[in-house]
Amino acid sequence: MLRYIAIRRNNIVKSKPHPRASVLFYSHHTLFSRCSTHSTSLSTAKFTMLSLPSTPPPKSKILVFGAGNFGSCLADHLGDSEHEVSMWSREARFVEYFNKHHRNPDYLKDHEFSTNIRVVGPEIPSKEMIKQMDVLLFAIPTQGVRETLVKLQHSLDRANLPLMIFVNKGIETDTQALTLEIIADTCGSEIARAATFISGPSFAKEIVRRQPTSVSVASLTESQAKKASEIFHQPWFRCYTGSDPIGLELAGALKNVYAIATGLADGLGFENNTRAGLITRGLAEMTRIGTAYGASPLTFLGLAGVGDLFLSCSSPTSRNYTVGYRLGKGEPLEDIIKTLGSVAEGVTTVKGLKKIIDEMQVSAPLANGIYALLYEGKDLHEGIQELMCRPPSRELDLPEKAGEPAKRLMRKLGLDA
Repeated sequence: MLRYIAIRRNNIVKSKPHPRASVLFYSHHTLFSRCSTHSTSLSTAKFTMLSLPSTPPPKSKILVFGAGNFGSCLADHLGDSEHEVSMWSREARFVEYFNKHHRNPDYLKDHEFSTNIRVVGPEIPSKEMIKQMDVLLFAIPTQGVRETLVKLQHSLDRANLPLMIFVNKGIETDTQALTLEIIADTCGSEIARAATFISGPSFAKEIVRRQPTSVSVASLTESQAKKASEIFHQPWFRCYTGSDPIGLELAGALKNVYAIATGLADGLGFENNTRAGLITRGLAEMTRIGTAYGASPLTFLGLAGVGDLFLSCSSPTSRNYTVGYRLGKGEPLEDIIKTLGSVAEGVTTVKGLKKIIDEMQVSAPLANGIYALLYEGKDLHEGIQELMCRPPSRELDLPEKAGEPAKRLMRKLGLDA
């Protein structure tokens, strides 16, 4: 294996051997030095992999469920990593257009995608096709995961299961279930125990430009998390493994709610002090909720927690931030959802989160405030007044009684609490 060299301006940094990349070149100008199977996109600052002789590990056959913004960007990343990628779409016109032009007609429209990707659909992939796959990657909204798994579970070969990876971020509204529990309900506890989850600060438009990105990869089965990490890991896409998928899921879901709050504050004209306070108190609140649920508080200090929280709360690129910002400008929620162009999971997540908060009786004034604004007709300025006029309180605290929801889930998975 050759070493890759990261060249940035006049600095050269040698790194440990990487399975595929041999040289990583940084430039402030657009580079098109990839081979023909790789994607290209315009960028003023990007990393580009220059292909040099190496001995890459075996390619994986990967099927991506979901051809939206994030699903297609991950498919592109995996295709550029020399995997054989299929991407499922429920729309016939999308299938035809993408396979002809190697472009997504709805998202990342200026990007030309890797020719290692082919799109299938609109029918759900056949059992024969599923059997050929090494990896199934689910990049569909949380509210649609159960329906998709119900359709798919009969096609899974229990004796030779593919690696199943989930990148959605949310809580099922009707059941308050995390994706881990949805998998157990639809596919069984064995498959749920092996399921792997990826989360972290990762805007799709930056991933396709090969901007350096880092994510958390978690599973109850450590070997599965390592497999997923090896499949995704590249010099521009670093993976860090963990064993707390419950915490990772909660962090990814809850940060969307606090992104609405920070967008709201910006839309109202509040500035840096307010945003910093909301992000910090949002982190304290999501850590408190996660710990009460049964997750590790340390998970919320990682990429899936504070990393993704900071990104979603500080950039207009975030869909949830945009919802909040437009609410702060006085637009009705219904109009925002109709014109947003993609799913803002925080809007639906807060419904399930409200029920979880009430059940656990945990203090969550920010999340409760967003729920009241979105679904109880709470006057915006009255809500802010109530939030800011609460009495002084302890800055950092964790619940004394914690873990009952996670214990129930672990029992469902056949694991000791």
